[in-house]
Amino acid sequence: MKITDIQAVPISFPVPPEKSVRLGIGRSVKRDAVLVRVRTDEGLVGWGESHHGRCPGAIARLLDTTIRELVVGMDPLDVVGVTARILKMQFASHGMGAAAALALSGLDLALWDIRSQATGWPLYRLLGGTARPIKAYAGGISLGWQDPAQLAQEALGFVEQGYRALKLRVGDTPARDIARVKAVRSAVGDDIDILVDANTSYSIDDVRRVMPAYEEQNVGWLEEPFPAHDAQAYMRAARSGRVPLAAGENHYTRYEFAPLVASGDVSFIQPDLSKCGGITEGMRIAALAAAAKLSINPHTSATAINMATTLHYLCALDNPGYFEADVTSLNPFRDEMMDKPPYVLDKDGTVGPYEGTGLGLKIDEKFLAAHPLIEGPCYV
Repeated sequence: MKITDIQAVPISFPVPPEKSVRLGIGRSVKRDAVLVRVRTDEGLVGWGESHHGRCPGAIARLLDTTIRELVVGMDPLDVVGVTARILKMQFASHGMGAAAALALSGLDLALWDIRSQATGWPLYRLLGGTARPIKAYAGGISLGWQDPAQLAQEALGFVEQGYRALKLRVGDTPARDIARVKAVRSAVGDDIDILVDANTSYSIDDVRRVMPAYEEQNVGWLEEPFPAHDAQAYMRAARSGRVPLAAGENHYTRYEFAPLVASGDVSFIQPDLSKCGGITEGMRIAALAAAAKLSINPHTSATAINMATTLHYLCALDNPGYFEADVTSLNPFRDEMMDKPPYVLDKDGTVGPYEGTGLGLKIDEKFLAAHPLIEGPCYV
């Protein structure tokens, strides 16, 4: 079998003001994604998702040109060989570019889709795993910088749905962040896990100020207080309190995760399969984390493809942590793009993979045609 074509499909939808959420990287005004379609000479077609990187048109263009030229004609079942070629021909000579990592990720997911179709197996089985319950937290673009009382009500709604863990968006000011965490803890009680995500918006001083309060409120982790490249800040923050740090959604390939794991500063590892290099690199990253006795708690991207793939991936690991359930109030990429939702929460607050070939989902190409790329920023 050979790859005959690769085509990027950038898609968007606007977020109306009443559905917008404000967090550390701005206020959401639209959602973007870049889907990747891979065709083969035997008629199998695979779909993947690349993170948009705030510039979906550029990611799509890279896939349609450079990445396509590198891998057309290769065996789509040789995922290790395809990754190795892109690492050699693109990363090695031009550095760890974010766009190249995002493009590789979507391509790799599409190739694993083809592998699953070729075997007729669910993805989790192809990866060496089994269907199992995975604990989920309410995440996505939600639980943002609202008034504390309003935020507490939103949190209670997710608990009523069955979630046993929630992730709050912090990164505002220490005082306002602490007030929000306290309000939610008071509302949901002590049996619900509370996680917080600063979206890279904290300073070292901010971390020193919030750590005692977060510890008092039994916060499970402080996610991405700083940008991924700021290793010194993570080292200092890890010594500023006892709330563990989480990071990884903006780290790319095993080469960036290896020093992150080795540092000992981050306790929860969070690769995004649409950013880190896909499943092929994701399995290597999980092995690095397992060797350090750390769990994998992936960040999920915009569409049902990434979400469902992530769930199958977690079922194939010996160190699975949380699945991030996207509870964004408006996300047609989650709700309308496929023939069914990417996951279903059960009464215990866990989720599991579908049976059937691959992800157990089918894409609606008419939906893609109805949601073309919208130029401009997705957060303002």
